Amino acid sequence: MNGNTQRINIGRDAFDVEAIRADFPALRQTVHGRALVFLDNAASAQKPFRVIDTVRQYYTDDYANVHRGLHYLSERASDAFEAARGKVRGFINAREDCEIVFVRGTTEAINLVAASFGQSHLKAGDEILITEMEHHSNIVPWQLLGERLGTVLKVAPVNDAGELLMDEFERLLGPRTRLVAVTHVSNALGTINPIERIIALAHAHGARVLIDGAQSVPHTAVDVQALDCDFYAFSGHKLYGPTGIGVLYGKRELLEAMPPYQGGGEMIREVSFTRTTYAELPHKFEAGTPHIVGAIGLGAAIDYLQEIGLEAIARHEDELLAYATARLQDIPGLRMVGTAARKAGIASFLLDGVHTHDVGTILDRHGVAVRAGHHCAMPLMTRFGVSGTTRASFALYNTRAEIDTLAGAIRHAQELFGR
Repeated sequence: MNGNTQRINIGRDAFDVEAIRADFPALRQTVHGRALVFLDNAASAQKPFRVIDTVRQYYTDDYANVHRGLHYLSERASDAFEAARGKVRGFINAREDCEIVFVRGTTEAINLVAASFGQSHLKAGDEILITEMEHHSNIVPWQLLGERLGTVLKVAPVNDAGELLMDEFERLLGPRTRLVAVTHVSNALGTINPIERIIALAHAHGARVLIDGAQSVPHTAVDVQALDCDFYAFSGHKLYGPTGIGVLYGKRELLEAMPPYQGGGEMIREVSFTRTTYAELPHKFEAGTPHIVGAIGLGAAIDYLQEIGLEAIARHEDELLAYATARLQDIPGLRMVGTAARKAGIASFLLDGVHTHDVGTILDRHGVAVRAGHHCAMPLMTRFGVSGTTRASFALYNTRAEIDTLAGAIRHAQELFGR
């Protein structure tokens, strides 16, 4: 292990944010002569030494391809890769390791369901129900499927607070609804959707349910068996793991009934020029050499989070959101976008007379990293009548002092524009 690695063991009733910050080397740097304040965590989170050292160890000591070699390094890499699958299974409480499919991220997971489940189980006239707050990754794949098959995309609206209008959602469910695909937590607003009720309503109408969990798994415990969702997708890089790795959970009986997503090595059992038979789950959906170190690094990230405790993380981030909301609302000329009663650690806002891109640029000169734009949710921005917002998003390593820095930088932006 790296000599700088901080080993932490946070109890349920303690949360030493400074000990946690010491475990993230990127947070030690300065930007434009200011200490970095990283508040762009909804886009991608920083990496702890635990993950960095695990990735380094694989490349320096254990590198080999998996599942195909009889030599020692291949066996060791294969064991670590499949152990990571087991960690993911436990993390979201899936029934079996075979229900965990490694993909590049949430986007590919949703595209896999659209291409495999969609094309084999849906037909012209069947309806797919999403919400107005979806990320483009949970819109475009269904539009592409509709172009190929003639399926119909229905959209449930949100209110001015950014909350799903459940009466309208339920009204849109009907005999033609075959799939409901919704985000657990809005990446643009922070709204936490009532997915337990959504899943129950969908199943009562005979529809399958896919949950986009990209913004939820880093911040709260997820139990796919308790939820009874049919598919659940998330990305490793938002979970403090490497980029280019993600997970599709699917109920075994559904995955077994779905055709392969891609063809090639690893996903086969036997190949001839006339016929191919496919490997067992989950390898049927993992063609080619996988992102081995990505999966292993994701497993290390899960170990790290579980060591701290997801309940403790959630409490800390809830406190940060409450503090940030109060500080930002105290700034004249600032309007919050997304004021749902149940929110995760995302604060999106507009500043009178200052374009969101200008706000982001000025904050950057203060060392504050935020996201400015439409957040891959252009239809949602249209619903609110804006081209975009400035978004601050919080993680386990953020502090109240950093929120104070954010507020001060916003006030400086107002001064620069004479507001």
